[in-house]
Amino acid sequence: MTENTSRRTAVLTRAKALPPWTLLAAGALAGGLAGGAYGALKPPVYTATAYVVAVPAEKSDPSSALGFAQAYGRVANQLAVLGDAQVWAGVPVKTLQKSVQTATSPDAPMVAITATSGRADLAADMANAVSRALTQHAKGSEKTTNVELQPFARAVKPTDPSSQSPAVTGLVGASAGGLLGGLVLLVRPKRKSQTVTRTSAAEETKAAPVPGPALAADVHGAR
Repeated sequence: MTENTSRRTAVLTRAKALPPWTLLAAGALAGGLAGGAYGALKPPVYTATAYVVAVPAEKSDPSSALGFAQAYGRVANQLAVLGDAQVWAGVPVKTLQKSVQTATSPDAPMVAITATSGRADLAADMANAVSRALTQHAKGSEKTTNVELQPFARAVKPTDPSSQSPAVTGLVGASAGGLLGGLVLLVRPKRKSQTVTRTSAAEETKAAPVPGPALAADVHGAR
């Protein structure tokens, strides 16, 4: 126990003796290495997007297509649509629920169906499968809504992963590590400055002139 305590004390003493900027450098270096390793070891993720558009019928108001497009965007992740999409995508419904997201625009009657996967071909297949299932589901209510949902653009197989590269994750890790080192540098106790202040105060106290006996006698004699 005594040896371990002595070693810890020695390590702390050496750490305190290092310049303050070493904390920033060490934090940035450690963060950069960790971020780069994370980016290199994490499997790549591919993203593919398909688009469908809502087209109003002859008797329908063109502005109604925008509202139905947003409604179909909410329905795309429902079991009624994904149950048909799983047959064409070749994956379970749970996989589609986790991997497929939809987005709509407030200005255009269009639905974007985005799928992510570790395989580029599977990401495109899932996006196209949900797009096909959604258009088929919308055909059953065309007479009621007077809006037809049509494919606008098929999802293509992505050539590059959408996940961050090791260089980007390393840069983010270095920034986070440097920030953490700066925070540690700010919150650490400043014992050295306190010691210097106490020493200077003590020296000023010792250096203050004190009148001697002879000087006091001269003062009384002058009176």
